[in-house]
Amino acid sequence: MWRNSRSFSSKLRSSSSSSNPSTTTSIFTFYHPIGVAQPCLRALYPYTSSLFSSLSLSASSSDPIRLGFSNSHGVRGFSSVADPSSLASSSVVSRAREAVNLSRHYGRCYWELSKARLSMLVVATSGTGFVLGSGSTVDLGGLCWTCAGTMMVAASANSLNQVFEIKNDAKMKRTHRRPLPSGRITIPHAATWATSVGLIGTAMLATKANILAAGLAASNLILYAFVYTPLKQIHPVNTWVGAIVGAIPPLLGWAAASGQISLNAMILPAALYFWQIPHFMALAYLCRDDYAAGGYKMYSLADATGQRTAAVALRNCLYLIPLGYLAYDWGITSGWFCLESSILTLAITATAFSFYRHCTMQKARRMFHASLLHLPVFMSGLLFHRLSDNKQTMKEDSSKRMLDDLVQDDRYNAEKIKTEHSRGVAQGRRPPVAYASVAPFPFLPVPVYADS
Repeated sequence: MWRNSRSFSSKLRSSSSSSNPSTTTSIFTFYHPIGVAQPCLRALYPYTSSLFSSLSLSASSSDPIRLGFSNSHGVRGFSSVADPSSLASSSVVSRAREAVNLSRHYGRCYWELSKARLSMLVVATSGTGFVLGSGSTVDLGGLCWTCAGTMMVAASANSLNQVFEIKNDAKMKRTHRRPLPSGRITIPHAATWATSVGLIGTAMLATKANILAAGLAASNLILYAFVYTPLKQIHPVNTWVGAIVGAIPPLLGWAAASGQISLNAMILPAALYFWQIPHFMALAYLCRDDYAAGGYKMYSLADATGQRTAAVALRNCLYLIPLGYLAYDWGITSGWFCLESSILTLAITATAFSFYRHCTMQKARRMFHASLLHLPVFMSGLLFHRLSDNKQTMKEDSSKRMLDDLVQDDRYNAEKIKTEHSRGVAQGRRPPVAYASVAPFPFLPVPVYADS
């Protein structure tokens, strides 16, 4: 075996020395047969090292690099070719992969900064307001522009909220993994994102809808980011201010569709305002330890038993009951919505009453889940049972016709009484015009006539 290895290496040396340098391919030979002993490798080392040096000197800088045995020896090892074009293509692929990963990273950060699911709920309320304010025909293009602008403004407000509350979010278990506390994105980057989408969304509403809708969007952004957000660390009244913020988007949608704000436009904002109180009271009770760790002044933190928190939630659930009747009475929906809304509101009121009787985490969680179900069903009922302009006009005309009939009946009765009165006077009957008292019975009235 020793001799075979020696002769094989000498053959390799002779073949490499006899080859023409101009036609020599750069061949780096690695031959490690299984079972070769260590002494054999040490004996082969001087020959293989000289072979490597001679072959590397004969390589051309422009030739591709080949790893393996030459075909002239009849032995096949492993071979790989790496030319400049393949290197360039691999670099392009790596750069493309880096760009995709970077876009995914920032896309995820923007999604979490915007609180996308909450922003989509805001868009849903704004879109519902737009449909309710459209009348008989709905402008789909205007609806899309309004929803897009509302989404941008809501994303801006939520992003600014996280910029201002980065230290508080870092202390809470529920929020410490957000992009800013976790360090996945910088504060200037998040502030730039929030400002840009807010301005674009407001400009979109101003150009594609109207100035009134854009003004409502901008005022709501300011109210949420610069009033409600710092107030959360100052006073428990922040819950009621936040309810005002949540009630404005459907008003925005109505204004974008009709260009004005009427009394009928207040049904859905009122429902959202009263709905948010039990919703956030349940959430604040469930997460009060987390809110206390974050430094927020929530109403439930000053209520050890939870009785007052449950009472506030129950009271606002009761305020929701007449809204279905008002929607029917004002001609916005049919009578079926009045019935459905009453049943739906009584259901959430029952969960609030259960929470009031037994202030436990389980009851609060049940009321929270009921509030999550209440809002989409309520808005769906509004859209399904809404009356178009023609039906509203027919209802108003019928009401006006009934009123005119009543007025005409009153006029007819008045004319009839007047006619009978004139006939009585003509026949000599004198109607009394006043009463007087005559002694000795002063308590008995005596008729006094005009001609006596």
